Amino acid sequence: MDLRVSPMMKHYILNLNPTAKHEWDRCILRDPLTAKRPDIAKLIAEAVGTDTGNYLVSVNIEVQVLEQAATPPSEQLSLPFSEVNIPSQLREVA
Repeated sequence: MDLRVSPMMKHYILNLNPTAKHEWDRCILRDPLTAKRPDIAKLIAEAVGTDTGNYLVSVNIEVQVLEQAATPPSEQLSLPFSEVNIPSQLREVA
């Protein structure tokens, strides 16, 4: 059995949004070039090789934040009804 270490250096964009409507949108990991979500099992299989078999693997994940971009607050347009002007012609029709 060939025991080998295959170091991988991958970069991803992690988007954390604990207030997202859907649970699957609260933590998203994406490739910065393709915006696709990585298939971690496929990445590990590529590192192991192409020989058929069952493998006990050790996976070390080291996370280093390279940059943090602030997310702008979601923009919502909300006007109090007292500030909404309805043309007088429309008021007369109603």
